[in-house]
Amino acid sequence: MFTSINPATGEAGETFQELDADGVELALCRAQTCFQSWRTASLDQRTQLLGAIADQWEANKQHLAEMAVKEMGKTITSAIAEVEKCISGFRHYAEHGPSYLAPTEVETPGGHAVARWLPMGPVLAVMPWNFPYWQVVRFLAPTIMAGNVALLKHASSVQGCAALMQQLASAAGAPDGLFQNLAIKSDKVSDIIADKRVVAVTLTGSEGAGAKVAQAAGRALKKVVLELGGSDPLIVMPSADLDLAAKTAVTARVQNAGQSCICAKRIIVHAEVYDAFLEKFSAGMKAVKIGDPMDADTGMGPLSSDAQRETVLEQVERAKSAGAELLFGAEKIEREGAWMTPGVLVGLDPESDVAKEEIFGPVAAVYRVDDIDAAIALANDVPYGLGSAVWTQDEAEIERFARDIESGMTAVNALLASTPEAPFGGVKLSGHGRELGPWGMHEFMNLKAVMYGAGKAGD
Repeated sequence: MFTSINPATGEAGETFQELDADGVELALCRAQTCFQSWRTASLDQRTQLLGAIADQWEANKQHLAEMAVKEMGKTITSAIAEVEKCISGFRHYAEHGPSYLAPTEVETPGGHAVARWLPMGPVLAVMPWNFPYWQVVRFLAPTIMAGNVALLKHASSVQGCAALMQQLASAAGAPDGLFQNLAIKSDKVSDIIADKRVVAVTLTGSEGAGAKVAQAAGRALKKVVLELGGSDPLIVMPSADLDLAAKTAVTARVQNAGQSCICAKRIIVHAEVYDAFLEKFSAGMKAVKIGDPMDADTGMGPLSSDAQRETVLEQVERAKSAGAELLFGAEKIEREGAWMTPGVLVGLDPESDVAKEEIFGPVAAVYRVDDIDAAIALANDVPYGLGSAVWTQDEAEIERFARDIESGMTAVNALLASTPEAPFGGVKLSGHGRELGPWGMHEFMNLKAVMYGAGKAGD
């Protein structure tokens, strides 16, 4: 049994029945049966279904958003924005999916070959709670367009969101078995990956969860895509627009209460502008309005759970023990729910254990560096490499950062955000493989060469 807990109040909400072994078996049978027909569905059928799902989400936007607020505490404003992003994701693949699947013809000695993208089968997605819709849609939309079918193992705390997504897909006309929510616990995932009917798995989550899923996929020789944690640097150089950089850094640090893999977590500032930037950034962090997440004027709601808040507060204490100074904030708010204040740390030893970790909450560590070489070295001095952001007007510096920062993505003078058009993913312990754009769709497709004409003997 799963029970939703409202992190703003600590109150228990709706309960959801856990799927038993018979239920899992039935779901896998449905997925396999659906794939046999959906794999041959025309591109028009696939695009029409994606459009119909987008229409259902549009009609239920407020309901979807309120469910996310109740289950994981994000503000209603950010929840609506997440739903709208999902709608754009469905529509993106409806519009561009056919071109992503277009075959490519190449000349070969004595003939030619056609490279075709073909579906593989049922794909399992293991997804987290922090963006309960978008994390799923960036897997689901390309899966449907590819001709595959989707199995979702969502976080136990957002089962209401998961069930609602399946309901809307069905209401849009999705065939039985095309998209199924598996209300199961994590200890059942390895067995599902091992099942011969499941062809691949994608996970967004922690480093530990990624290692377990990768091990299970490796044993079964199945494709896996991992989007894991990040400790993203945001670098500010002397030519930066300090007002905009500071404002964006605040947004990056407190959006979703700091619970985003690509939130800027380490702010690295050139010594020439360090004091001025820190003053602006600190003022912005102090001004964040904390309150009822259902209030459209609220800037930050609670964290997702008491446990998540305690983890962040414990990291702050270890940072202080490692020599960091807590300028302000990062304090528990004494009220029901998982509330805390945004905070700023300075002087943290980059070699300390906590400096190498991901702080998944509204606390920033700000560092001073003397030049671009030091900025890049510090940016890379963590085991993660998901995203990064750089603030500079110098084209040579932009090129250096783009080339030398070890990350899957770099935003230039902007807030780093995922978008359906661009590849999303990381390097090092942030995972491997890519989501979104044609790249995400192709991760779980068979690139098949169809050869015409004579080949050379022995090839």
